[in-house]
This record gives sequence, C-alpha cells and structure tokens, in this order.
Amino acid sequence: MNARDPALERLDIARTVLLEPYGVDEAMLGRALSLIGEHRTDDADLYFQYTRSEGWSLEEGIVKSGSFSIDQGVGVRAIAGEKTAFAYSDDISEAALLDAARTVRTIAAAGGSRKRVKVPSSSPAMRVLYPAMDPIATLDSAAKVALLEKIERLARARDPRVVQVMAGLAAEYDVVLVARANGLLAADVRPLVRLSLTVIAEQAGRREVGSSGGGGRFGLEAFTDERLQAYVEQAVGAALMNLESRPAQAGEMTVVLGSGWPGILLHEAIGHGLEGDFNRKGSSAFAGRIGQRVAAKGVTVLDDGTLPDRRGSLNIDDEGQPSQRNVLIEDGILRGYIQDSMNARLMGVRPTGNGRRESYAHLPMPRMTNTYMLAGSTPPEEIVASIKRGLYATNFGGGQVDITSGKFVFSASEAWWVEDGKLQYPVKGATIIGNGPDALTRVSMIGNDMALDSGVGTCGKEGQSVPVGVGQPTLRIDGLTVGGTA
Repeated sequence: MNARDPALERLDIARTVLLEPYGVDEAMLGRALSLIGEHRTDDADLYFQYTRSEGWSLEEGIVKSGSFSIDQGVGVRAIAGEKTAFAYSDDISEAALLDAARTVRTIAAAGGSRKRVKVPSSSPAMRVLYPAMDPIATLDSAAKVALLEKIERLARARDPRVVQVMAGLAAEYDVVLVARANGLLAADVRPLVRLSLTVIAEQAGRREVGSSGGGGRFGLEAFTDERLQAYVEQAVGAALMNLESRPAQAGEMTVVLGSGWPGILLHEAIGHGLEGDFNRKGSSAFAGRIGQRVAAKGVTVLDDGTLPDRRGSLNIDDEGQPSQRNVLIEDGILRGYIQDSMNARLMGVRPTGNGRRESYAHLPMPRMTNTYMLAGSTPPEEIVASIKRGLYATNFGGGQVDITSGKFVFSASEAWWVEDGKLQYPVKGATIIGNGPDALTRVSMIGNDMALDSGVGTCGKEGQSVPVGVGQPTLRIDGLTVGGTA
C-alpha cells in the first residue's frame, strides 16, 4: 500500500482546524479570491492560521509563571504592482472573509501592473521536514515542571559558585492554510519548542552570567538528560569563564569567530542585505551585484529551509511555496537573493520559498530561514594557532546592522585574548565592528567544523519576529575593528 502524500494529510488537518468548525469550505475561498479578482490585480491570497502556545518559567526552584494562549484568524491580501492592500480578522467566517476581500480589492481600482511571473501552483509532495504534531501534548504539566526543576538541579550541582538559576520552557502548535489566486492551496502543521537556561555565578563579590538552550520542530521529549547536561555545561561554563575575564583590548586586529551560533553575525551583517526587497529598492550594499565577487574565495553562504527538525525550516513558506536550499554566495561570487512572491515578480525572477510573516495579522516579506556558511578544510585549532595577536570570539550577544551601508556592531559574550596562537585569558566587553560586504572579503581561513546553532534564533524585521537558524565553521577574519575597555 502506498503511503499517503504528507502534503494532503496536512491539508486535512488544516481543514479540520481552520475551516470546518466555522462553516467555511474551499468553494468559499474561491469566491473570496474571485471577488478580489473582479478588479485588476497581480496577485491575491488568503492566509488562515491557528496557533496554540504554552510557556513555563522557573526561578529559585519556584515556577514563577505559566502561560497558555490561543490565537486564530485570517489575513487577506491583494497586490497590484508595488501596492499592497491587506485586511485581517480574528473571526473566521464567510461574512468576515468576504468583507475583507471587498476591502482589499479597492487597491486594484487604482490600476495594477500587468507584469506577471507564473508561480507554481502545487505544494511539495512527500516532504516531511518535521512531524505534524502538537508538541504541547508531548509532556503533561507535571513533567514540564519536573524538566525545569531537573535542569536547575544539574546547574547548581555543576559548581558551588552558581548562585541563581533561571529556566524557561516554551511550546507552540501552529497550523496554517494558504489559498492563492493562481489556484494554489497548501497547508503546514508546525511544531516548535525551546528550552532556555540562564545562570549567575559569584566569586569574591563578582557576579557573571552564562546562558544556553536549544529547540526545534519536535516534541518536548527530545530534551533528554544528555541534552540538558550539554546546556548546563555551556551556561555554567560561560559564567565561570566570565568570572576570570579581563577588559578587552581595542584596535584593528585579527578576529576568529567560533562555529555555530557566531553565525548570527553572518545572518545580520550579510543575510539581511541579501533579502529581495532591499535589493529591488536598491537600498542594500549588495544591490545589482549578481555575478560579482563579494567575498573571499572559499566563502559559500546558503539559506536553507529544508533542514529536518530545524527551528528555521518550513515545509512551505507563508505564501504556500516550498522552502528551498538557496545558494546565495558561491565561492565568493554572489549568485542570488532570497525572495517572496511580490519582490520576485517585480524583479522578474522566481520566488525562493522565503515569504514569511509573524502571523495572519502581518504581511509576508522576504525573510531568512536557516542561513549558514559551508565548511572549509582547515582544523579549527590551526586557525586559532595562526593568530599572532587578536580575539577569539565563541559566543555573541546583541548587535546592530545598517542594511544600506552594511556596517555592524556586535557584542561578544564569550571571547578570549590570543597571543602567538595561545589562549591567554577570557575577555569581557569586546565589540566587533565592521562592514558586512567588506568583512566577507577579509576571510582568510575557513574551518572544517561547520555547525548550526542549538535552535534559539529569532529574527526581527520591520516589527515582525520569526524563528530562524544560523551556522558557520570557525572563521578567521583579518583587520576587523574591536572595541574594548582596556
């Protein structure tokens, strides 16, 4: 017996959750889209969403808070040229749907573009990047609290200098249904969980913080004892290292970035500059540079929404398009941008499966999924050993980026001062300052240890937040500016 297409199974779940309880069927979706199309439009879609989320937090051995919420609704969009009309409602009903359709079709009355790029009208067959399940139900309430209590005990037992532990657990069940004017009908069922840990260590009156955590598109049972212990080692290890830290030195120097989460710098300083809307408008430092060298040889950057179970992965994007493995930079040459449907149409290219939105109440735009750099061939220890005098940054906190200029500033939460290839002492207060396109040309060594982050990333753009992944191998970048306090 042949296995049933998972895309059809997800459609059945979406119909059961989003349409049938409210007396809405696919014929009604067609009527709403036809109503929008009575005036000239280039595109139109309906986006239904049901989200159930739960969160727990523990501090000082006590459950400080617990939350549970349900949100649902529909967003209706019409596009004519560069103009977009959008309406949304938390009422899923025929009346609300048709009222929203009448509202957004007014944009087409002003006259739309006739330039069209055919968008595929079929969803990916047999793709299963993550299970179509409700992660909230994978553990009961008592087990969730016990999980937080366990990680707190492990953290306190790790070292007597740990004086405070804060832990949080979050789970989300998200069901979406997309209906497009071109006939596409697609759905996704998206589980998402995250466990976070923050510890404070004290020594001789000095207190320092360390944090860790992880997650992905799977159930809560994936937080095994082995995984909890790894989070504890990372968080407590960072806090204890920072207890020994000294003020960072400042100046232009060699900087080596560790593998994994330090890819957040790649995401912010380069990834946003490769999003289609910024390049269509000419506001990105990468605009008009397809086919040109923008990075050192050996630098290959991908945005890949097809990695199983990853936080940034999607079976389909929020416009119903299959996510893809998009090569953005290949061996230093710029190959393409990440696109949603509108910007792809206006630029005369195909969408790349990167149309994303925070919820039914938001417009989609080109957004990253899992953005990372491929590995090179150099062992990471050789890269660190090559530093004559510089910084080795293994973890990052916050940062800021100017998309137009590419300039960035990032704070290193875990870093070492290195001389003659040897780690001298941990440093505190180091900031990495540079320009994204310029920094790519200064990559001189690429490690063979590419790693993805543990599943904690959230990306903000124009007031919208979406889950993402980042990753990279150990990298040596020459001539970056480091700000410090020494």
